[in-house]
Amino acid sequence: MQTSNNESWLKKYYFVRAAFSFAWLAAAVSVAAHSAGIAALLLVAYPLWDALANLVDARRSGGLASNRPQAINVLVSLAIASAVYLSLPDMHHVLGVFGFWAILSGLLQLAAGLRRRKQYGAQWAMMLSGGQSALAGAVFVFQAQAPAVPSIATVAGYAGFGGFYFLVSALSLSITAWRRKSA
Repeated sequence: MQTSNNESWLKKYYFVRAAFSFAWLAAAVSVAAHSAGIAALLLVAYPLWDALANLVDARRSGGLASNRPQAINVLVSLAIASAVYLSLPDMHHVLGVFGFWAILSGLLQLAAGLRRRKQYGAQWAMMLSGGQSALAGAVFVFQAQAPAVPSIATVAGYAGFGGFYFLVSALSLSITAWRRKSA
């Protein structure tokens, strides 16, 4: 019963993470494209949301002590939100900070997915997302050193792919649970 409750929580968590990512993406490409203030708010809010989401999930999934990748991700995301705020309005620095964060949080997500795979299965999308996040982070770090001035649109695709992977993970868990009940 406990695994079923945890699996149910995990599905809801993934759906909420997907919804937030898609909403953030929509705001980034619409409103933030025309307002530096809203873009700045969104750029700081994204890692803050990640910290909060990881904190809530870790607590619901056995606590921070038993979910080390997420505990570390909470601290990293809080530090990154502060670093993004301090880097504004220099978008080269912001993109470099985002890149560093994408690398670290991607590797931590990969670790969390590997750990959860044993318990719940259906974590391939989270593991793939973590690996892709780390690669995207390396690209961001490289782009941050280019002469072209980046914008929030540079990281908007990152949020979109994150939302896609969270949605796929939620659907995968739903299908796995449905198959288990049908068998």
